[in-house]
Amino acid sequence: MYFIGYDIGSSSVKTALVEIHSGKAVAVVAEPKKEMEIRAVKNGWAEQDPEDWWIHVCRGTQSLLSRYNIASQDIHGIGISYQMHGLVLVDNIGKPLRDSIIWCDSRAVEIGEKAFEEMGAEKCTAQLLNSPANFTASKLKWVKENEPEIFDKIHRCMLPGDYIAYKLSGDIATTIPGLSEGIFWDFSTKDTAGWLLEHYGLHRKLLPPLVKTFSVQAQVSKKGAMASGLAVGTPILYRAGDQPNNALSLNIFQPGEIAATGGTSGVMYAVTDNLSVKESERVNNFAHVNYSAQNPRIGKLLCINGAGIQYRWLMNNLKVSGYDQMNTLAASVPVGSDGVTLHPFGNGAERMLNNRNLGTRIGHLNLNNHNKAHLCRAALEGIAFSFVYGAEILKSDGIEPRVIRAGNDNLFRSDIFSSTIATLIGHDIEIYNTTGAIGAARACTLHAGDYKSFGEQLAQHDYVRSFTPLNDAAEYHTAYRKWKNELESILKNS
Repeated sequence: MYFIGYDIGSSSVKTALVEIHSGKAVAVVAEPKKEMEIRAVKNGWAEQDPEDWWIHVCRGTQSLLSRYNIASQDIHGIGISYQMHGLVLVDNIGKPLRDSIIWCDSRAVEIGEKAFEEMGAEKCTAQLLNSPANFTASKLKWVKENEPEIFDKIHRCMLPGDYIAYKLSGDIATTIPGLSEGIFWDFSTKDTAGWLLEHYGLHRKLLPPLVKTFSVQAQVSKKGAMASGLAVGTPILYRAGDQPNNALSLNIFQPGEIAATGGTSGVMYAVTDNLSVKESERVNNFAHVNYSAQNPRIGKLLCINGAGIQYRWLMNNLKVSGYDQMNTLAASVPVGSDGVTLHPFGNGAERMLNNRNLGTRIGHLNLNNHNKAHLCRAALEGIAFSFVYGAEILKSDGIEPRVIRAGNDNLFRSDIFSSTIATLIGHDIEIYNTTGAIGAARACTLHAGDYKSFGEQLAQHDYVRSFTPLNDAAEYHTAYRKWKNELESILKNS
């Protein structure tokens, strides 16, 4: 017997098959084989056709069932992870009215900033835990202002994962964490933020009814079964946005637990039961997957845009054979890269730097003494220092790390990168080889509340290694202080 998990990304849709009894991942497939298109009709826009996600869900499902000769009746639950903050609009027969405005689309920034000023920073941060910013609610307001003929036809607005659940079941629903990531949830009243809807001129009926994050949310319909290859009646047991789901995949549920991701962008996602919003201009706050009104669990999301993309850029431009060679070169240079510093903020505005767009900066490069090895080490250290800087922001917002876990990404496979972070934060980092799709599949067990078995399955099947703080940390702290002082000088003078 198996669970199936989907991770609806903007690059691809990943589908995972997991054994129910053991929690072991059988396989993960990605569709399409090449990266999905993101349409940018205007500068700063980013859209995708929701039907493309559904096509790739169906292809991934059929591929796994066929390859492993699994009957549809042997799939006993569905979990869904999805790209956060996207806006899907459907009419009264469930047909998309336009392409989805996805997470990286920036057209609604001014709308959110204006609302934040008009409604008041204190009220927004105290009750929404965020500015409306460029999140789903502001995107819906943009449609109202700019596409009234489409807005008038809207039956429901959904998040990407809600849409896939709808295509499978025919039922439209969302979750409290889903409303939270759209900035539709009021944490003080523990209800939909009616005052925000009123300010934006939006009717509450546009929002889907609520289901619990871990529950029998819906069942596969005849139409959904015919398209996907799943059996009629297969329950949808879980859905969540990709960053909360990545934390879940690493068994991050309780205050003081932190999930780290070292992909194209870097993420530190910390769970707390504290509604502090001291750093709300640099950190986003959402209801975590196990949030409830009686037992609040908030996920503090800190993003570092210039992470893996910086290291990949170096790989593509230094004429090296790959990351392994870069890591070997970096290891030939001492801590501090013989004075070379790199600030990896070349992937757009950095929210943790108050939305400043600094670009990548390489400092103290001596053309007589330094070579590509110094650049490799400076990049690994600079990205690691960015994570440490982010951890300091989280600490100022009340986060005291108890557990830090990370996925087995390219960056966290590097001894230099992971040991630098562990040493400067002063805490072990546990590395696990898992994915969002696998986590979504395993999460199907949690509607029964068995968190213990969930954690045991992760430890049994996915644990890779731990990085512990090094005893001789002085040179690491010296290098970090230099990097941090230079960053603060750049921020002050730019």
